[in-house]
Amino acid sequence: MAVKEITNLEFGKMVQAASAKLNQQAKFINSLNVFPVPDGDTGTNMSMSMSSGAKYERDETSSAVGDLAAALAKGLLMGARGNSGVILSQIFRGFAKDVKGKQTLTSAEFVHAYAAGAQTAYKAVMKPTEGTILTVVRESAQAGLNDIKEHPGTDVEAELKIILDAAEKALKSTPDLLAVLKEVGVVDSGGQGLVFVLQGFYDALMGKQIDDSSMPDNAQIDEMINAKHHQSAQGKLNPDDIKYGYCTQIMVRLGRGKQVDRKFDYDTFYNYLAKLGDSLLVINDDEVVKVHVHTEHPGKVLSWGQEFGDLQTVKVDNMRWQQEQIMEHDEEESTPVKEVAAKAQKEAPTTAVIAVCAGDGVAKLFKSMGVTHVINGGQTMNPSIQDIADAINKSGAKQALVLPNNGNIFMAADQAAEVAEIPTKVVHSKSISQGLTALLDYNQESDLQKNHDAMEANCANVKSGEVTVAVRDTTIHGRTIKKDDYMGIVDGEITNTDPDLTTAAVKMVQGMLDEDSEVVTIIYGADGSEDQAKKIQDAVLGFDDELDVQIYEGDQPVYPYLISVE
Repeated sequence: MAVKEITNLEFGKMVQAASAKLNQQAKFINSLNVFPVPDGDTGTNMSMSMSSGAKYERDETSSAVGDLAAALAKGLLMGARGNSGVILSQIFRGFAKDVKGKQTLTSAEFVHAYAAGAQTAYKAVMKPTEGTILTVVRESAQAGLNDIKEHPGTDVEAELKIILDAAEKALKSTPDLLAVLKEVGVVDSGGQGLVFVLQGFYDALMGKQIDDSSMPDNAQIDEMINAKHHQSAQGKLNPDDIKYGYCTQIMVRLGRGKQVDRKFDYDTFYNYLAKLGDSLLVINDDEVVKVHVHTEHPGKVLSWGQEFGDLQTVKVDNMRWQQEQIMEHDEEESTPVKEVAAKAQKEAPTTAVIAVCAGDGVAKLFKSMGVTHVINGGQTMNPSIQDIADAINKSGAKQALVLPNNGNIFMAADQAAEVAEIPTKVVHSKSISQGLTALLDYNQESDLQKNHDAMEANCANVKSGEVTVAVRDTTIHGRTIKKDDYMGIVDGEITNTDPDLTTAAVKMVQGMLDEDSEVVTIIYGADGSEDQAKKIQDAVLGFDDELDVQIYEGDQPVYPYLISVE
């Protein structure tokens, strides 16, 4: 039956299907990363961003599509990770603004909202680059606008198919627009992610169920269940304030069992459970449905499941009791909460200096340079807008400076600064080395703007090098790279490769040195060593014995050596 308009039920299915599709395809999207480095994470970022949006949409109680779209946009924004996740959030931010106040959506309203999302995404990027997700959203939106003008009244799924086909066509063209994509032989990873979102939308409208391959596995379900909505209360929430006290999880084998008297219908099944509590997650295929819900009536959840099949697994946790245990443990292991809060308030800095980094040693380096708060992440896990905003808002400071230390975190940091509760400036440091160098110009007595300007300008005074291993064979910028070779990457460009880690690092530093070089800093990570770092130091001093070569333990993952030259 043709879909003439998108109601709350269709919209919810579309969002959840898109989230599942991105989850299913995250590794494939990651594999499209141009650089053959271990931390290609576009798929992971887009999947986690969409999962956050899908949760907000699920938890929204309104039946108006405009309200559901606003919830989706809010969840995407706060959960957005990496530039791809932020751009995705901007697409649906524009979409939500365009459908504000609408109860349902016609095909024309959907198309115009999607086009508004494309415009918002373009405006959010300071220097839009064609051959990326922006091209895919723009051209697919234009195809929808053209068709709806020529054929008003087209069914929603037919219109969405036109948009999807145009998105796939635009995606195939991305290598023709970005030379590096053609050289490496891949399409744009962010654009591919958007195509999967549209495929999820279309599959949902066509009534296609999420199959096993697109369903999160048990470990991923556990990760969802143990996400922040469970953990945020720890050490803070009074057990008596928990509205729904039982975390209830069941897996039902559909159509099996002696008590079955209903044929499974997703909306009927979901809507009943939604009335029993919150934090509801329902994922199904043709044979099994998995449920997670916080409720006061776990027995009703079990009984409801048995009307559709037999119970394969059952898990019920008393969250009030769990919270009591957490609070008792906190009282035994830590300073009393009131004392900690009073101490934090007393010691809160006027300016919070927040750095994103990975590795205990790197974190210690930043703190020794004046950083007050560290967000764990960066090269292997980009923090979300929510993560950065929380660090700012909970700092207790009157203002804040943020050092992303990774170009893929810039957009999330900028958005976090916009939603932060205190004045915040982002110092656009692209690497750990730039972040550390920027801090040399930090002055506690100076005002926020002067510190920002001085620190950002100082980022240009350092060359940043990273050594990591190639995860696949490829050719990029005319350089042939073999899997498992070590690569030297200087300010984002691969400069050399070698099968030997030490040799690769030495070659990289040699290319970074010039007649003005004075200081070389070597930070060895989890896959490096102090002994090996000293060999690199000796080789560098062999080039110029007047250089000041410093060695630090960083413990960072993925990159055995981070090396800067000033």
